[in-house]
Amino acid sequence: MTSIAAPLRSFFTAFLFLFTALTAFAQTAQNLPTVQSIEVQYAGPEVISKERVLANIRTSVGKPYSEVVVEEDIKSLYRTGTVSNVRMFGEPVGNNIKVVIVIQGKATVSEVVIDGGEIIKPTRIRKEITAKPGATLSEDTLEADRQKIIEMYQKKGYTDIGIQYKSEIDSAGKARVTFIISEGAKTEVDDIHFIGNTVFKKKAIIKEMKTRPKNMLSFFNKSGQLSATQLDEDLQKIKLLYQNAGYADVRIIDSQVARISSKKVVLNISLYEGPKYTVSSVAVQGNQIATNEQIRGVILMKEGTVFGPDKSQKDIKAIEDSYGRLGYADMRVDLITTPAGPGLLNLQYNIEEGVQSYLERINITGNTRTKDKVLRRELVLAPGDVYDTVRVDISKKRLEGLDYFEKVETYATDTMVPGRKDLNISVDEKRTGSLNFGFGFSSIDSILGFAEVTQGNFDIAGYPNFTGAGQKFRLKLQYGSRRKDFILGLTEPYFMDKKLSLGGELFFREADYQSTVYSQRNYGISTILRKPINAFTQARVEYRIENVGIYNLDSNVSDLIRAEEGDKLKSQIGFSVTNDTRDSGKLTRRGHKLDAGVTYAGGILGGDVETYGFNIEGTQYFHLPWDTILLINAEAAVIDSWGNGNVPIFDRLYLGGANSLRGFDYRDVGPKDLLGNPLGGRTMAHLTVEYTFPVVEKVRGAFFYDTGFVSADAYDFGGDVNSDIGFGVRLDLPIGPIRIDYGIPIQSDTFNDSGGKFNFNVGYQF
Repeated sequence: MTSIAAPLRSFFTAFLFLFTALTAFAQTAQNLPTVQSIEVQYAGPEVISKERVLANIRTSVGKPYSEVVVEEDIKSLYRTGTVSNVRMFGEPVGNNIKVVIVIQGKATVSEVVIDGGEIIKPTRIRKEITAKPGATLSEDTLEADRQKIIEMYQKKGYTDIGIQYKSEIDSAGKARVTFIISEGAKTEVDDIHFIGNTVFKKKAIIKEMKTRPKNMLSFFNKSGQLSATQLDEDLQKIKLLYQNAGYADVRIIDSQVARISSKKVVLNISLYEGPKYTVSSVAVQGNQIATNEQIRGVILMKEGTVFGPDKSQKDIKAIEDSYGRLGYADMRVDLITTPAGPGLLNLQYNIEEGVQSYLERINITGNTRTKDKVLRRELVLAPGDVYDTVRVDISKKRLEGLDYFEKVETYATDTMVPGRKDLNISVDEKRTGSLNFGFGFSSIDSILGFAEVTQGNFDIAGYPNFTGAGQKFRLKLQYGSRRKDFILGLTEPYFMDKKLSLGGELFFREADYQSTVYSQRNYGISTILRKPINAFTQARVEYRIENVGIYNLDSNVSDLIRAEEGDKLKSQIGFSVTNDTRDSGKLTRRGHKLDAGVTYAGGILGGDVETYGFNIEGTQYFHLPWDTILLINAEAAVIDSWGNGNVPIFDRLYLGGANSLRGFDYRDVGPKDLLGNPLGGRTMAHLTVEYTFPVVEKVRGAFFYDTGFVSADAYDFGGDVNSDIGFGVRLDLPIGPIRIDYGIPIQSDTFNDSGGKFNFNVGYQF
């Protein structure tokens, strides 16, 4: 009985204590005065209605009055963003309380005036700033707009710009905002002087900067412009240049802008370089899983190497990755540097390994349009795998590469199971469709206009928005003086949820540029199946059925070309393999691209054309010193008829023009009829060697050599050789890329003249 009585006494004691506390709390609540009424008063215009005020507070008629609740109500009213001051208090009314709320509202912008601006139109300024009629007046917003206007002028070279603003509020709470602009004189950077630099020459330092002296290419590269924000970034880049070369103590002592005329200024940048640091010793502590030798094997900085922040960050990442591959997602690396004498540093990597983890679940959020499976099929790890942080990074890059999202974030969270983690992926959807209009001009197509609709995240079954399945949709119309095109295409990159791309295209093409004596029309449909073999190689099978017509012949064409007049049905299948290791599809600096393919038309496939052919093409890029690039391209192809028919003129092989032999007219290299019109051939080979070099940012020069031949017969690799040399320029502009080449023939057959040829391509898009 004694053993039971003691717990019972404890239980009843606790119960009586709790009952007493609850009773006291209830009596206290009963003694609180009750809110009898709520009165809303306005200091100034009524910018927020009484109904909205009451909807944003917890204090209400009939409930007890509480100072704690009042404090929360005041914060809630401020959060509406429409009030600048709030007072809320209670006035006794008998045994009850009358609550008074005094609100001073923010004014509403009624008009935005731009005073003094001439270089930039007021309509442009109003478009860029946040303050607009109907918006709530805010000092923070006006200051941000002031800074925005300053940046707009600085980008145009006006660094002496002065901007002030004022707001005039009337009795109705309407604000007239005025930005007063003093444009000053336009400023151009005439030169940049460095004081104290002995390690790097002036040219090497300026190469790291975007702020540069004005030159003849200022229209393209924006040189000569001075922006305080950009200059600050450039000074940090200068410091980083020195630090990565081992000068860890480098400092920018001063940077001054000296005006030498009403328009021109000179930048004077003084710096302290300090000593150059090398690594004296490397130590590792805290590692149990990996040995010191294994860790030293993945780092760059060892005894005797130059110390630099970029190297230290790469070394820390390399150590983290070596552990991350094994599932040690929580491991941490700290690098401690200590002086070891003049110009010497000791490095110590302190490692916290943590525990090995496995992947429990993958949680995806934020994909409001894109289907879950579209994201999951890009991931290179699955539940049950070791939580490999390197594979997580690869998965993140693959998701970013889809170009469906503004941002992709990945992070791990612990689960209730020890050694298990969830991978959380958060995405922010963005627009994936586009409507483009434009025009262009080239030496082949002449003037050309186009309209194009694309959707990179299409869903053919996703009515009504048709987005989210990761399909590729394209509709393009082109109309020009020498060509007309219509293309409708759809591609499913994961056919039957496998790494198998299936695409189709409906097309119509009408061209006058193929020949000066006839026109050509193609229309039909193609189906393409692609299968990746590895990270750099893919195989492709294409079936194409089309009608090809030769028409609009000149009255004096030869019988050889006259015989090609009319329509032919072509049914063809092709197989090709591509190996592509290029580092970029735009400005390639290193890597290669190899293509090899075979085609077969007619026979069991039907149609009027009975041909077979093969081609092989390879391009190798070499990145040389001073950011120069050497390109070597070679191609060979053969086409022949396998039945009793002839190879039609539209399937024959040609050389000449902007994409092959640039010293000759388009398709003008090879066999011709007696009137000098190209007939094409059955065997072709050409070689291009091109060397490009940087001139200024976004401008590169080029020297090239092209050579090749076209033979009338199949498998005849002894045709008449034509060659050219030349030079050109490559411009990477916001409106699009421009390539201009001038080729000079140095070896030609009897059909070609020896005059030089301009080849250029210009594209505009808006």
